[in-house]
Amino acid sequence: MTAAVESEAPAEVLPGLYDIDAELYHSDPIPGGSLSSSGARKLATECPAKFKYWSEHPQPVKKEFELGTAAHTLILGDGPELVVVDAEKWTTNAVKAEVAAIRAEGKTPLKPSDLKRVTEMVAALRADPDAAPFLEPGSGVAEQSAFWEDHGIWRRARFDWLRHDGQLVDYKTTKSANPSDLPKVIHDWGYHQQQEYYLDAGLALDLVDPEKPFQFVLQEKEPPYLVVVTTCDPVARGIGRHLNDRALNTFALCRASGEWPGYLEAPLTALPAWVERQYA
Repeated sequence: MTAAVESEAPAEVLPGLYDIDAELYHSDPIPGGSLSSSGARKLATECPAKFKYWSEHPQPVKKEFELGTAAHTLILGDGPELVVVDAEKWTTNAVKAEVAAIRAEGKTPLKPSDLKRVTEMVAALRADPDAAPFLEPGSGVAEQSAFWEDHGIWRRARFDWLRHDGQLVDYKTTKSANPSDLPKVIHDWGYHQQQEYYLDAGLALDLVDPEKPFQFVLQEKEPPYLVVVTTCDPVARGIGRHLNDRALNTFALCRASGEWPGYLEAPLTALPAWVERQYA
């Protein structure tokens, strides 16, 4: 299965898969607005007012995420340009200015040691017998943007890796890929929502093979850069779908009314349950 890809955002709104840059995707090229996977995760866990502010005030990429971004770029062969800053300490004004200029251009600055680190991460992933086949160069296309309409709401998603055989694969860097830690990782980052959101996109646009499960490839950022391949179980998927549905319903209601309310009233507030147990 091979995706049909357009190279520009649509002149008029048409569902499809587009090979557009990340900046255009994140700016939301759909007239009237659309809901992204990240937006659905935000709207499912935050009040509408905070989601509205977040959507209108894009945050720059956090410095602590740059290593993961660099690994992502090297592994998928697509992403921000990597620029090595010839200094291990970014403390002088000159180096700080150089780093700031690189970030302002949408590129990723790296220390020489960090470039060595991400290169070693790529080598570790390519050597992993379970993970390597899913992200094999030439087996798919990276960073494709999907736009589709769902009951009057436009939705969007940006795939890490859409394989030519119709399987979706998402690469993540993480502090721990230990299977015992994965339930918390999946929950904290909303990956169960992301999995179902991306599958909705793939199925709506006939891009994925429903018999091929979505796969997360998670890699630790510390040596020996261990890798684990996983997918959410049926219960996690069901919760993800429920949260996505709630986000979509909230988005539709708020957009129709033009009101994005804050927190619900809290006239009475209890102490934490663990405190109450001490006095039970």
